[in-house]
Amino acid sequence: MDEHKIDEQQQAGQLESYQNRSGESRGGVEQSLSRIVSGSSERYIVQPGSINVHSMQEVQRAPRKSAFRKLSSASRETLFPDDPFRHFKNQPPVTKLAMAAQYVFPILEWLPKYKQAYFKSDLIAGITIASLSIPQGIAYARLAGLPAVLGLYTCVVPPVIYALFGSSKDVAMGPEAVFALLLGSLVRSELGAHNESVEDHLRLAFMAVFFAGLFQAMLGFFRLGFVIDFLSHATTVGFMSGASLVVALQQFKGILGLTHFTRKSDIVSVVHSIFQHPSQWNWRTIVFGVFFISLLTTARVISKRKKRLFWVSAVAPVTSVALSTLIVFLTRADHHNVGIVGNLRKGLNPPSLRYLSFHGPFLVKSVKIGMVLGLVGLMQVILVGRTFASLKNYHIDGNKEMIASGMINLIGSCLSCMGSSAAMSRTAVNHNAGCKTPVSSIVMSALVMVTLVALTPLFHYTPNVILSVIIFCALVGLIDPVAAYEIWKVDKIDFLACMGAFFGVIFHSIPLGLSVAVGISVLKVLLHVTRPHAAILGKIPGTSIYRSIEQYPQAIRVPGILVVRIEAAIYFSNANYVRERIIRWIEQETNLAKASPLRFLVIDLSPVMSIDTSGIHAFVEIHRALKASDIQLVLANPGAEVIERLHRGGFVDILGQRWISLTVDDAVHYCSMQLPRDNNVDNHEDVSECDVIVQIIPKFGL
Repeated sequence: MDEHKIDEQQQAGQLESYQNRSGESRGGVEQSLSRIVSGSSERYIVQPGSINVHSMQEVQRAPRKSAFRKLSSASRETLFPDDPFRHFKNQPPVTKLAMAAQYVFPILEWLPKYKQAYFKSDLIAGITIASLSIPQGIAYARLAGLPAVLGLYTCVVPPVIYALFGSSKDVAMGPEAVFALLLGSLVRSELGAHNESVEDHLRLAFMAVFFAGLFQAMLGFFRLGFVIDFLSHATTVGFMSGASLVVALQQFKGILGLTHFTRKSDIVSVVHSIFQHPSQWNWRTIVFGVFFISLLTTARVISKRKKRLFWVSAVAPVTSVALSTLIVFLTRADHHNVGIVGNLRKGLNPPSLRYLSFHGPFLVKSVKIGMVLGLVGLMQVILVGRTFASLKNYHIDGNKEMIASGMINLIGSCLSCMGSSAAMSRTAVNHNAGCKTPVSSIVMSALVMVTLVALTPLFHYTPNVILSVIIFCALVGLIDPVAAYEIWKVDKIDFLACMGAFFGVIFHSIPLGLSVAVGISVLKVLLHVTRPHAAILGKIPGTSIYRSIEQYPQAIRVPGILVVRIEAAIYFSNANYVRERIIRWIEQETNLAKASPLRFLVIDLSPVMSIDTSGIHAFVEIHRALKASDIQLVLANPGAEVIERLHRGGFVDILGQRWISLTVDDAVHYCSMQLPRDNNVDNHEDVSECDVIVQIIPKFGL
């Protein structure tokens, strides 16, 4: 017996199985069988006229909706995908009012449920992050090129505002390294390298923070958070690594005790400044730097290896500040060219409204800086918030986080705050310290208030080198080559965006690096839209599933039938490409399949979520070209929106309803029954139930 011929007994079993399922899967294909027993063999005969080969499940149109309902539904899914008002339904007016207040001010939701047992954990966490916030606040203010006391002011107001508006239990808001270096570099870039005016720096910085807050609040209020999705993970990794590298190298100004240093942010200028005057290096600051870098690095390693010792890395910065301040005071190193912080203004945040001016030369500059700061700040807040929310299995509301960030920077810019974001290091310490609620941030704010009111004179002899060391150690930890390697392994275009951000930042500027990375990311999206992936499909043996023959080489194709899948919506931007790609496949199949010429083209529309008029015109052209070659076009599994538009565009009338199938398997079965007998699938091992029927009929002269 020919190795490709199906055994009659196997045919009978398959045919009986088909009979059992025919009512469900073939939509009205009815059969009657007669069994003949001859010796040890059994044969099944299909009664003439019992099979309706033209029956196929019809693809239905969804119930019609008015244009207004469609627009309303699309707007709701775009702006309110989480349906935030679903809990308001069927509630009395008083309850709705209370729920609305809780939605705007989340503190009204968690504060009434606050337990006394939580306070011990929140108190310990608050004290711990306060010990980290004070030195970081001073250091990050210097990083932004602003007076050191502004960093302490930024540790007071933002945590309290976030407790009112924020939805995360763990996030520690306040001065943050990336936000500070962005603010400092962008302000210096806009003012120019030769502008030394402190007044101009403060004015532009506060105005930029104000517009950053306004931008963030507007995004949250209008629920447009998807805008920050253009800053992809790859862009973030490249940008943060590049910026951290450059700013970490800039800290050698303080570590080496240099007095003349470039204001440019590119790595070439920074390295040149480091090695331009080696004779000016101060051995005292170098000793300070090496010792405290070693101390902070050791503390971090200990905390990473033993989670219960998380507090070691948390208290290391404030311990370093206290120890270095004591050493300078005792040795009077400030008389030997060791720079010190000097006097810090006592008292709480003074108003800064006089710096906010909505006219003049700084307006356009501050808006530009504010938009960049707003996007990067939101990216940080949502990334940090979601990371720690997943660890405690609770959910944060992205739009609430945007509104909270916006309110923090709007109010903060009026109260001498340098701009705030979510600090990964302090949030991790807050989490590890066992915080239960945002009360830990309020405790931290209160402790910084006490410091501002009574303890600022203690920081007079704090050496600048220790601030450089704290910044250096914090930023080195943000350089992540492992993440870049993972991106390379997964997606080469993402890696290109990552490297575009990295090299753009280190060799030119932060805005250029972000622009290059976002440009590459948008180009990737456009590439996927204009050149969608398409595949030739085959049937997985023993199933009714059709998959790409490249992914599944064992998938079997039926001679005379070509099954393809378009894996994207078909719009004006890719309709011509889809048409050309399908025509090219047809030409290839026609040249290769001389023995069994192509008779049917089945297009799987399962991944096609939408189609426009250009896509419909492309289908008309494909249908016309196929008809000229005596090839029938068949569409399989169009979605509700696609079939509706095909009907409205008149293409269903052109093609015919009978050539639109519910599934690919149905379409292939239907087409195989239309093929000439010599072109059937007798010569293939994987044979479906309808194929069995087609094979049995000629055997018995039916």
